[in-house]
Amino acid sequence: MNDKASDRGLKKRRLPPGVSRALNGVSEDLATWRKLAGLTQAQLADRAGVSVNTLRRLEDADGGISLENLLRVLRALGLVEGFARALDPYESDLGRLRSEERLPQRVRTRDLTPNG
Repeated sequence: MNDKASDRGLKKRRLPPGVSRALNGVSEDLATWRKLAGLTQAQLADRAGVSVNTLRRLEDADGGISLENLLRVLRALGLVEGFARALDPYESDLGRLRSEERLPQRVRTRDLTPNG
């Protein structure tokens, strides 16, 4: 095996199709944003405080990159606020509809059987 994952000693994970598509889309979008900003991988990696290898893996859709490193790269591209806003539950229709409800401290498993 000569693929990148085996070179790092990692087993190739089987991802659900939706996750795989999103991972590929995000990595392509990040590479596009970097190019639109006129930055090389080395320049963006330096601005983000990550290694060039980490940035390369991120742009190659390697799912093993930490959330912290993704956020560092997004910050360096000026995109971190938009990313955080996209995850804000109160920016969604469901979140706004339920915004007056008190959120539970813990969520317990519900019995979903018809007589439960």
